[in-house]
Amino acid sequence: MRNRGDILVVSCYELGRQPVAAATALAELRRAGFAPAALDVSVEAVDDEVLRRASLVAISVPMHTALRLGVRVAQRAREDAHVCFFGVYAQLNAEHLLDRHADSVIGAEADVPLRLLAEALERDDTAAVPGVRTAGAAPLPAREKLAPAVPSRAGLPVLDRYARLEIEAETRLVASVEASRGCKHSCRHCPIVPVYRGHFVAVPRDTVLGDIEQQIEAGARHVTFGDPDFLNGPTHALRVVRELHARWPDATFDATIKIEHLLQHREILAELAACGCLFITSAVESLNDSVLLALRKGHTAADVPVALRLVRAAGIDLRPTLLPYTPWTALGDVAELFEFAVQHDLVEQIDPVQYTLRLLIPPGSAILDGDEPRPWLRTFEPDQFGWSWTHPDPRVDELWRASAALAKAQVEAGADPMDTFRKLRALADPQPHEAPRRASRKVPRLTEPWFC
Repeated sequence: MRNRGDILVVSCYELGRQPVAAATALAELRRAGFAPAALDVSVEAVDDEVLRRASLVAISVPMHTALRLGVRVAQRAREDAHVCFFGVYAQLNAEHLLDRHADSVIGAEADVPLRLLAEALERDDTAAVPGVRTAGAAPLPAREKLAPAVPSRAGLPVLDRYARLEIEAETRLVASVEASRGCKHSCRHCPIVPVYRGHFVAVPRDTVLGDIEQQIEAGARHVTFGDPDFLNGPTHALRVVRELHARWPDATFDATIKIEHLLQHREILAELAACGCLFITSAVESLNDSVLLALRKGHTAADVPVALRLVRAAGIDLRPTLLPYTPWTALGDVAELFEFAVQHDLVEQIDPVQYTLRLLIPPGSAILDGDEPRPWLRTFEPDQFGWSWTHPDPRVDELWRASAALAKAQVEAGADPMDTFRKLRALADPQPHEAPRRASRKVPRLTEPWFC
């Protein structure tokens, strides 16, 4: 297990960015004296020779798209290899993965359990590895706590293979880091909730800054914080960005922050801007208060324009993410999202695919908690890693299918996003509309649209 390539850490998809989860796993394994190889199938072809060499194939699946790609990798591993899935979606789908695709599963806090698994395989004893679940056996608690190593990015594809920042007439390489993991909130549709259950873990500041430093040395000039919510720990977040700005004053950054937190911590927005924040991604999801209440988003529709004004007043752009299709969506809700984007100059801040996203319900989702009636819920589809559902109004599902097909065709044709916006809006609201105006300046954006 100590020879180079005996362990293969596979990343499948992290929003088009150089992966943090795989780099964290690589760091812990290398700290323990292993020599793992790395593969990122989001930007690299699967190398069957590398797969055949590996006795342990550890597949990182922090999100749904990654899991769909990861099972394809697992099918190509050699028969006697130990296949382990790790990450949020591994924990949510553990039963199905162990039945069909994996020898073991590790949840979101995976670095130490993965190293313990490698050590157990080396001893040929995997009966009860702390933090590792196998078929028919729940994991023992992973009690061992070590200061996390700075993520190890050696062996991963170089930064220019990943999404870049577009700002004015230039592009910049992007460093991807996490200042925290988990979330203290309980949005019912979020896959983080059933895994972390209202807790979050702050990554030590020196670890975060060390990861930023190595990526800046590799050419990055912008940092994207991948935390589920950057202001879960506002004091920690501020200390990180203050040091980031002090050490690399020309570097810029972006982060994901809840609407609720933008209102609650409005007094720090100007300082975030002064430290280099270009834009904030925020999960607006819907402008229907019934939907927001059903999702337990923690904000109302009326809060959204207030947050938008606060962020813009600080000199930061807001990039909303949307969830237009839920069982509680009314037919007119989708048209309202397009109108809101036009009225508030957000057309170019929202990737067109956002207007087509549909609620995913993974195993263990908080959507399924409680005994409320769910006449829209259909069957659990293990190969799709979630529950199917049908909207009570068939017109909503028809609009979703037509919109998703249109968006896919537009992407494949390389269409102008403004044209895609116009066509999607016409599906949701067929009355004539003026063509949306382009922004007076090129808004900063990452080149990878947001997916889940």
